[in-house]
Amino acid sequence: MYAIIETGGKQYKVEEGDIVYVEKLHADEGETVSFDKVLLLSNETGITAGKPFVEGAKVEGKILDHGKQKKIIVYKYKAKKNERRKHGHRQPFTKVQIEKIVG
Repeated sequence: MYAIIETGGKQYKVEEGDIVYVEKLHADEGETVSFDKVLLLSNETGITAGKPFVEGAKVEGKILDHGKQKKIIVYKYKAKKNERRKHGHRQPFTKVQIEKIVG
């Protein structure tokens, strides 16, 4: 059984027991979160696709950790103008363990 969920403007394929890194959620560690935007649900009876979401389906997970990803460097340069700009960015994330798929 698996589901495709949408959170933070991105889509993730999840199964029970999976650990996924999603865009930062505003909840504390150890709390339970519910993802209601289920785009596709696959179970023993077959595949159910939503229009745009599957009615009555949700995915529940537990927040394990918050953190920041590895730093990326953004370097802008314009030739012959002596113009340079170096900027770093670390994207925040939330580590979630999928506990149950209801649908």
